[in-house]
Amino acid sequence: MDVTPAVIAHTLKDASNWWEDVNESPLWQDRIFHVLAALYGLVAAVALVQLIRIQLRVPEYGWTTQKVFHFLNFLVNGVRCLVFVFRRNVQKLQPDILQHILLDMPSLAFFTTYALLVLFWAEIYYQARAVSTDGLRPSFFTINAVVYAVQVKPFVHYFSSQQKERFELAFLLRGS
Repeated sequence: MDVTPAVIAHTLKDASNWWEDVNESPLWQDRIFHVLAALYGLVAAVALVQLIRIQLRVPEYGWTTQKVFHFLNFLVNGVRCLVFVFRRNVQKLQPDILQHILLDMPSLAFFTTYALLVLFWAEIYYQARAVSTDGLRPSFFTINAVVYAVQVKPFVHYFSSQQKERFELAFLLRGS
């Protein structure tokens, strides 16, 4: 069977069109976003259940690192679930800055969540080595403050200047 390279190339070109079909189909987009919403909702529910379990088991300790971790996981995944469920409404939010804030804030909370996990393990490591943990929490808060300040700066600049071109340039410069 002799198949020419042109036939193979044409066949491969047609095979790559499936993504365009999916990308242009509102039905496929809705299905994909609803599956993502369900998955984020499931993770949020698991985090909430874990938080409740820990609180019922040891209520006397207050807000421990582990409880805050599960709460932040619930918050991040719950907001992302809602964003995917109501994505068409989110895309219509005005002014545009609200849309950008709603889409970017879960990412910041995600960063804080996993920075908290690193803090948790660093505290365990330092305590096992009998080293002082006094500098860990201030470092955690400082790093988070810097990350939030860097993220919030383009929003403040956009909101104060009301010039969309500058806002888009700020997003390009930060790599989004």
